[in-house]
Amino acid sequence: MKIQINTDKNIGGDERLAEYVEGIVAGELDRFADQITRVEVHLADENAHKGGQNDKRCMLEARVAGRKPTAVTHHADTVAEAVAGASEKLARALHRELAKLDAR
Repeated sequence: MKIQINTDKNIGGDERLAEYVEGIVAGELDRFADQITRVEVHLADENAHKGGQNDKRCMLEARVAGRKPTAVTHHADTVAEAVAGASEKLARALHRELAKLDAR
């Protein structure tokens, strides 16, 4: 499973952030690793320098082999909370989607 991280101009995409995000996403989606080909992570600070609540956005898009992409978005006060929330949402979405496939 390849994890690709994209940030907007307001979030510094350094190595430490990449390692943290990859660890959270890979840990949450580990049970689906053999079915996912790629996960794209899009991080953004929607209010930039103004600040505010829930202004950090994490959008995750998982590509499951032979299926359309599954995408989720989570807003939070920090990048870490946004990544964790989006990872949990994506795990639930993939569980539902793949359970339906298994039922057929």
